[in-house]
Amino acid sequence: VQLQASGGGLVQAGGSLRLSCAASGINFSIHTIGWYRQAPGMQRELVGSISSGGSANYADSVLGRFSISRDNIRRRVYLQMNSLKPEDSAVYYCNVVRQGREFWGQGTLVTVSS
Repeated sequence: VQLQASGGGLVQAGGSLRLSCAASGINFSIHTIGWYRQAPGMQRELVGSISSGGSANYADSVLGRFSISRDNIRRRVYLQMNSLKPEDSAVYYCNVVRQGREFWGQGTLVTVSS
């Protein structure tokens, strides 16, 4: 199983970014995919997830600003981040659980300047 997150970068507060997570080695369409983030010195936290049926849920801190979508044909999950705040700065990871085991992508860095 391989997950690769991309699309991070430097953006000003109030701006937007779209992250992408490409997955291989799994039956992509049947799995829930999660987005997590980890800021320096902080624990990794769940940003949100999207089910195989396309239902997404979000952490309270990003509700209304972030949205998750998936493209099963391209085997990708997207994290659209709008109205970014400096506190959104973190390394963002995508995650899948397969047969009871967690798999993580390498992460992509998002930096939001004030």
